[in-house]
Amino acid sequence: MKNSTVYGLMVLAALFWAGAFIAGKFTVPYIPVATLTFLRFFFAVVIMTLLFKVGGFGRDENGELFRLEKKHIPFFIFTGIVGMLGYHLLFFTSLKYTTAINSSMINAMNPIMTTIFAGILLKSRFSKIQIFGIIMSFVGVVLTITGADVGVLTELTFNKGDIVMVGAMLCWAVYGVFSKMKGAGIPAFWLTYYSFVSCMVFVSPLVLAEKPWTFIGNIPASAWISVLYMSVFASVIGYMMQQVAIKKIGPSRTSIFINLVPVFSMILAVLILGETLEPVKLLTAALIIAGVCICQLSANDRKDN
Repeated sequence: MKNSTVYGLMVLAALFWAGAFIAGKFTVPYIPVATLTFLRFFFAVVIMTLLFKVGGFGRDENGELFRLEKKHIPFFIFTGIVGMLGYHLLFFTSLKYTTAINSSMINAMNPIMTTIFAGILLKSRFSKIQIFGIIMSFVGVVLTITGADVGVLTELTFNKGDIVMVGAMLCWAVYGVFSKMKGAGIPAFWLTYYSFVSCMVFVSPLVLAEKPWTFIGNIPASAWISVLYMSVFASVIGYMMQQVAIKKIGPSRTSIFINLVPVFSMILAVLILGETLEPVKLLTAALIIAGVCICQLSANDRKDN
């Protein structure tokens, strides 16, 4: 497969991930967040199981299959609760109170927070360029949350959805760092699969508390289509494309394409949801994405030297 083909796949994956913010806005008015989280991963697990059974996915280059052992269970409990359950409960909750544009822009800070957490835990130093990129992205997020209104900072009247999305982004950053530190030897396919399964187990009591039998029959077709979109395209296909890219062009270059997600989200939110794209949002998006790119490129240069 040519590198140009891989680049095209990653652009498409970024578009699929951006679509999850739009699909989430379609579903949260009809499906409570715990049930929505369960459904997203239920369909994703079904598809991944079929990929394994029929398509032969999940085996390494030698055809060996990953074996789940007792020592792996605490790891998957953590990734399932923090990375999948924690992130998605907060993510879907945020979409009730804020726009898809704001959620995607705040989520774009994830690489920065991952870099910070990894640096703290691994006791590594940040370069001056990385620090500059981190500050730039933080300024962008603050401007996003406040709407570039300084009075919001003094009065502490923040949008609830934006603050909840910050919590979701932090959960995902912790999940990413923990997976890299403790997930050595676990193939990416199975790390994702068992994290999904773990999430389904722990979210089940919350689903029962929401009494899905009282509303399941009233969910419109558009919401079901959105759930399937998040399961098939944002979770499974997007993930598979990312894994192909990581093997072909490496994780560093692959991660750069994630910065396209807020750009695509803004375009889709305006076209599909009719959200307003204010000039300040373009400025804050540029600050966040530029800061992330500076930080990522600086980190990559340090690895190469």
